[in-house]
Amino acid sequence: MTTWDSLYARRASRMRASEIRELLKLLDRPDVINFAGGIPDQALFPAEDFKQAYQDILAGPDTGRALQYGMSEGSNRLRTWIVGHMRARGIECGPQNILITSGSQQGLDYIGKLFLTEGDTALVQWPTYLGALQAFNAYEPNYDRLDPGANRAAEDFAATATEKGGRIKFAYLSPDFANPTGLTVDLAERKRLLALAEDLGCAVIEDSPYEALRYDGDALPPILALDSEASGGIDNTRTIYCGSFSKSLSPGLRLGWICAAAGVISRLVLIKQASDLNSPVLNQEAMARVAESVFESHTAKTNAVYKARRDAMLAALERHMPAGVSWTRPDGGMFIWMTLPAGLDAAELLEMSIETVRVAFVPGRAFHPDGSGANTLRLSFSCNDYQKIEEGISRLGRLIPETVTSTV
Repeated sequence: MTTWDSLYARRASRMRASEIRELLKLLDRPDVINFAGGIPDQALFPAEDFKQAYQDILAGPDTGRALQYGMSEGSNRLRTWIVGHMRARGIECGPQNILITSGSQQGLDYIGKLFLTEGDTALVQWPTYLGALQAFNAYEPNYDRLDPGANRAAEDFAATATEKGGRIKFAYLSPDFANPTGLTVDLAERKRLLALAEDLGCAVIEDSPYEALRYDGDALPPILALDSEASGGIDNTRTIYCGSFSKSLSPGLRLGWICAAAGVISRLVLIKQASDLNSPVLNQEAMARVAESVFESHTAKTNAVYKARRDAMLAALERHMPAGVSWTRPDGGMFIWMTLPAGLDAAELLEMSIETVRVAFVPGRAFHPDGSGANTLRLSFSCNDYQKIEEGISRLGRLIPETVTSTV
């Protein structure tokens, strides 16, 4: 019998199942009110627009090309739309600055592969996106804490990385409505981060899958826009922007993009070629048509729905959460981050919650590289209507005091 464990690469020991992906299985249980999955509401997908796009492609003269292998960089039509989209956000770029990926998750994996050598350090928000940790872990980095507003000296970061046997390669963050906290990095901190990266000589990874999902306040310039303006153009920047269609139009087509200096894109293209050759041309062509026709109107429609659900959850939390519980108040995105009284373990609370009140959420420890944050959890409001949000938060609010009592 083959002893597989003895054959696996050492990096395989750092691969862990996503708690979120496991919790998504609960979506099949109708008795569970699910605040766990950070996914868009499928009832809001522009299904008819995609249906028409696929019909037009498959009935038109370019059917063969759409079913063929494609360029590793991505479809010209889709990249052209993305160039216009990025320029509208203040980022002057061309198709040579865009790489199409199979969702922004693939982009994070490619970035980890390109930049991280064993023992290097990645600076990350604390807590941070679990999928980013999963993507980076395979390349055996160390992590250090990137706290917006902390004003920690560059020398301190660099010394810590050196002690661990490597150097700082990048600072990773999701500046708009971050997963899992829902928080946004303000303009002053975006500029401070760029100055810190300059001092450290490292890259900045700007992961922005939720940027279009703003419900309150004015949009802030992307870090890449600030970097491009300060450095004299995108090809002089140190920021790598990861975008996605998964939260705005459809996750099922698995399409995202990386926008960066042309030299960085050319390196990432080589990784793409070795990985999967190219993202499906048919899907790219369909996405381009739908984005061209309905992106702005569709996101406006979905944002109105998500805003109402966010407001419903915030109001329910105010009504039903006991003293000692706090939470964030996001201006957009899909998430609210909750902090429980000290001493409570959200993983234990989840087990009790599923068993008794049938409410699911994501315990917060998985989002912390050091395994801290036991008394935190993530709630998603994107896929439940007002009645379910009210009922689910009410049930959870009644359960927490019982859990406090049982741990005393």
